[in-house]
Amino acid sequence: MSDEPARTPAIADLMRAGRETSRLAMVFRYAIADRLGLTVSDLECLDFLADAGSATAGQVAERTNLTTGAVTSMLRRLQQAGYVTAERDPADRRRVIVTLRPERIAELERPYERFAQRAGRLIEGYSAEEVALLVRHYDRMQGMYLAELDRLRSGRTVQRSA
Repeated sequence: MSDEPARTPAIADLMRAGRETSRLAMVFRYAIADRLGLTVSDLECLDFLADAGSATAGQVAERTNLTTGAVTSMLRRLQQAGYVTAERDPADRRRVIVTLRPERIAELERPYERFAQRAGRLIEGYSAEEVALLVRHYDRMQGMYLAELDRLRSGRTVQRSA
């Protein structure tokens, strides 16, 4: 028997749950940033650096979707607050390499600890196949977000189907 009658409402439920999860994740990020005395852009920058290790100011601008001028101000503020170091790239003195200071990582992770513990318990209930499905889904969603960000940044308009 076909599952088509159940598929349409299931997809609608998935889309609704995805939108609500995205909204709550954003609200959560604002609350964490506020708790740390940072802006959400600051937090996004620091999270990116925690994953990347170090990056150029241009890479930070691309990741945070900020102008290079805004990133320069943000990095100066984060450097003064002791979160990052910024050094000239020895291979290209025009570029700046930004690195998260390792001694600040625990401070940035602390507000997430309870959530991370709860997420870990949630995932314990999933099979390896279910986890793999979720990883594939998130990987594909990230690819879609990156493609749409590229489209938005390039100024291309949305094509409507007839």
